[in-house]
Amino acid sequence: MPLQNEYAIEIENLVKKFGDLTAVNGISLKIKKGEIFGLLGPNGAGKSTTINMLLGLLSPTSGKISVNGINMLKEPEKAKGQIGIVTQETVVEPELTAEDNLMIFGRLYQIPADELQKDIDFALKLSDLESFRKAYAGTFSGGMKRRLETAKALMHTPQVLLLDEPTTGLDVQNRSKIWNLLRKINKEQNVTILMTTQYLEEADQLCNRIAIIDHGKLIALGTPSELRQKIGMSTVLEVEADKDSLQKVEQIFRKIGLDPRISGNKVFAAGGAKPVEKVERILKLLSAGKIDAHNISMHEPTIDDVFLKLTGSAVRDETGDFKGGRQSAMLGRGR
Repeated sequence: MPLQNEYAIEIENLVKKFGDLTAVNGISLKIKKGEIFGLLGPNGAGKSTTINMLLGLLSPTSGKISVNGINMLKEPEKAKGQIGIVTQETVVEPELTAEDNLMIFGRLYQIPADELQKDIDFALKLSDLESFRKAYAGTFSGGMKRRLETAKALMHTPQVLLLDEPTTGLDVQNRSKIWNLLRKINKEQNVTILMTTQYLEEADQLCNRIAIIDHGKLIALGTPSELRQKIGMSTVLEVEADKDSLQKVEQIFRKIGLDPRISGNKVFAAGGAKPVEKVERILKLLSAGKIDAHNISMHEPTIDDVFLKLTGSAVRDETGDFKGGRQSAMLGRGR
């Protein structure tokens, strides 16, 4: 008996060109079954194009894509049936109840009538919306709508769930609920999750592994811990100041032998040896130069620091990875 494929998603030497522009340039990834996997990259990195090829919405110029061992190029409908998708834009029918929203989606997925109600009950329970089954979706909070959207994506019992910035616009409490829901889906249903996010601490908290892409190429891959080690920063020194003062703060960092970068309203650098002494020197030089710093910190490297060091830019607002890839494009039976 042949060994079962251990990978939920396999991308091999993927290339996508639009005329003279190479949007994706030879990306290869293997995402294991049962992983929560983060795909990060600044605006224009090729992340959107990669995801849209994975969804079968774009054809690659060259390369291979498989979902649960199914070749996306040869059997696209069968491969799509393995995938559930939650777009960045929450799409629920406000004038229908939570139950009716799921009912319509289940019918679109062609779930047999004798199974549909059972699947609706399960999706409502999983998303903690059982007591709101008869409530109109238009009355839901942003977090509840997001959970209903996720429940819709699970109606056909997919093996892979793709999420585009699942908690954008939510408050801390609702973000925490979504995190718990995703962990539950991953652990209890053994669903592989591939997600993008603009909250890098979210990737740090949720993801088993993270891939960072930039300029169409894969530039880093590993666990959050491995990525921190990769950049060789044991301590990060950071100064927040008015934008008019950032160049002066950068010069201070260089004066004491640091290699700084500017991101937003912050200057940061690897602290190296004796970081406490360097903080003291920075404070003295700021005071001598009469530079008003809003905040000065010293901390262990975060995924934000990894991202900034490798790409030289922060995650910026962008059009959603799955925009144009409406969930209706994913209809198929994944049971």
